[in-house]
This record gives sequence, C-alpha cells and structure tokens, in this order.
Amino acid sequence: METAKLGNRLLFVASVVLTGAVAGAFVWLLLFVMNAGITFLWNVLPAHFGPLFPLLACIVGGLVIGLYAKKFGPYPEDLNEVMAKVKKEGRYDYDKLGVMSVAALLPLFFGGSIGPEAGLTGAIAGICTWVGDRMKRFGADFKQLTSVGTMAALSAIFTAPLFGFAAPLVDEGGKDGDTITLPKSSKIVVYLCAIAGALGAFMLLGKLFGGGMSLPHFSAITVGTLELAWLLPLALVGAAGGWLYCVFDGLLAKASGKIGDRPVVKAVIAGAVLALCGIVLPFTMFAGEVQTEELGEVWTTMSALVLIATGLVKVFLTPLCIRFGWRGGHFFPVIFAGISIGYGMAMLTGADPVFCLCACTAALVGGVMRQPLMTVLLLFLCFPLKGVVVMLIAAAIGSAIPLPKAFRKTGHPTGKNETPEKIEGSETA
Repeated sequence: METAKLGNRLLFVASVVLTGAVAGAFVWLLLFVMNAGITFLWNVLPAHFGPLFPLLACIVGGLVIGLYAKKFGPYPEDLNEVMAKVKKEGRYDYDKLGVMSVAALLPLFFGGSIGPEAGLTGAIAGICTWVGDRMKRFGADFKQLTSVGTMAALSAIFTAPLFGFAAPLVDEGGKDGDTITLPKSSKIVVYLCAIAGALGAFMLLGKLFGGGMSLPHFSAITVGTLELAWLLPLALVGAAGGWLYCVFDGLLAKASGKIGDRPVVKAVIAGAVLALCGIVLPFTMFAGEVQTEELGEVWTTMSALVLIATGLVKVFLTPLCIRFGWRGGHFFPVIFAGISIGYGMAMLTGADPVFCLCACTAALVGGVMRQPLMTVLLLFLCFPLKGVVVMLIAAAIGSAIPLPKAFRKTGHPTGKNETPEKIEGSETA
C-alpha cells in the first residue's frame, strides 16, 4: 500500500514537471508563431503599400477579427475570467482550444495594443485540464494540474517566477486584495516544480530556435538626492496614467455596450483608431516588449512631449482594443506606457532614467492593478532588485489614487478590469 502511494506521489511530481514543461513549450510556440506573423505582415508587406499601410492592415485586421468573433464568439476570455474559473471550478473547458488560440493570435498579428497573456493562459488551462481528466484515476491530486499549469504559464509568459507563483494565491477576500495565502509546504514544492519545468522548456526552446517574449532588463539604477526629491512627482505622473487607464476602460466599456452586438463594426472602429494613432505615434502599436527595446535606443532623440504622449495614447488604445473586440491582455502595454512616460520625465527632470522608469511604471501599473505587492512582483521582470523600495512606494501611491465610483475595480490577483455592473454588450456566435 505504501509503495503504491509513494509511486502515485512520484508520478504526480513527474506529471507536474511535465505539465509545467508543456505549458512553457506551448507559450513559446504561440509566441514564435506570433512573431513570425508580425514579421511577415509588418516587415515584408509595407514595402508594397507605402506609408498608409498601417491603416489598411488594421482595418482589414478589424474586419477579420470581427468576422471571426461573429462566427465563433468572443474569444479569448480575459485572463481574470480564466483564473476565476480555474480557482472556482478547478478546471477550464478545452473543447475550443484551436478557436481560442487563433483568436488570441489575430489581434497580435495586426498590431493590436494588447498582450498575449489572456489567450495563452486560457489555452494552457484547457490543456492542463485535459491532462488532469485523463490522469485523475491515479489520485485526486491530479485535479490540481489545471491551477499548476496556469501558474506555470504565467511564469513563462512574463519570465517572472514570483509573479506566476503568487498570482493564483492572492486572497480575494482581503481588504486590499494583496493578502497572499500560502498553501501547505508540499504544494509549494509542487508549484515550484511546475514553474521550473515551464521556465526550463521556455528558455531552452528560445535558446535553440529563438522567439519568446520578454522586456529588456534594466540593471543599473542611481538613487541620489535628486532622484528622491523627484520620487513623489514621478509617482503622481505615473499614477495619473493608471487612473486614466481605468477611466478610459470604463468609458469604452460603456461605449461598446451602446454599440451592442456588432463585433465587426466595433473591431473595425478599433482598427481604424489604432492605425491613425500608430501613424502619428508608431510606438503606440503592438504589445510593447519589442517597442520597449527600440525606445531605449532612440528615446534621447525624441522630445519629452512625444514620449509622454506616446505613453498616454497607449493607455487609451489598450482598453479600446480590448473592449472593441481586439481581445488580449493589458500587462505588457501598460508597462510600456509607464516606461515611455518615465523616459519623458527623465528628459524633463534630469534624474536617473532607470529611477524615473521604476517610479512611473510602478505607479501606472499599480494604478491599473490596484495591488502594490503584485505590481512589484510583476515588474521584477524588467527592473533591478535595488529599485524595490522605489517601486513599492510608487505602486502604493498609484493604487491609492481614488477612482470615480462608476469605474472602481474589484480586487483580483491580476488586476481585474471590469466595472461593478456588466456594461459591455455580449457577442454571440
């Protein structure tokens, strides 16, 4: 009996590592396909269509996205919806994995100002549920593979193990949504095994074949008297960006609801607005990870006004895309928005650029997520450990700025972006 129990435990741990590896490999695969599609669409075709290519591409993209949503429904689901289902039901339906994957890729191909995390997490949760259903005869523990795989996927997507570990553990009943309830030590080991498998597979495939998705890491930061004097103003500027994101999100959700069940119309409108903004401010398009690296090379040649305007327009375009059918995540875009604003403020103040990026980005992301601790765990993917105090203070300021009552968010480990009542029109197949 004991031998059989030990065997099941070993099999479970092996399955957890394998589940993490599958999650990491699937994340890598979809990002590889995404990068290939973007390269073809935006590096090869523009030479044949001239400077107005973004307008053509985004309008056509809106038409394709809208028609796809009209036929198959509003996929992928928001990251928060996926995590809520996994937490409540312990599983996620996998009968439309192909539909979800294509729906996740389409807005990214056409330059949408969104991140890939929503579609990737839903697909991973579905795959892990499928595996768990087929292995549950070995014990009840195998039902946990869905939550384990979701955690591993988040770690791989953001290359941020602490964020992937903590996000599913946040106690939503806490006052500020930042209370992390640790599981038993045995489960911690299981989660860490899954994360190790995911990051190992993700990084190995990236090393062998390229691809992946990650923001540049800023390693050097100076914290002097000048920087400390500017900390509060920088945090307030970033917090204003986070406040605007939440307000734009609420207003655009209402506008989407007014238009109603017209997925094609909404997606084309979003595509046209996205393209026009992209023609004037090119860095406002796409998820933001590649654009962050490019911006780091050229920001000194740009004016502070253009840098700040780029961040603020990004703050508008991301909820526009999400609410008008270009469905995806908001993490990468809002991080890019904070970085762009931070560069602009560095130019205006003369303070250390990385310090400005830390303060502005943490305040902006904190204003969107409303959870300082989770904000800092996420931002470790691009900012140094030395900036942790700066990020904590700025994120706390950003999350403390009160929102208009109609646009207040509910606490969620990943920052839930929904107003209290359901205001967005439903889209059916």
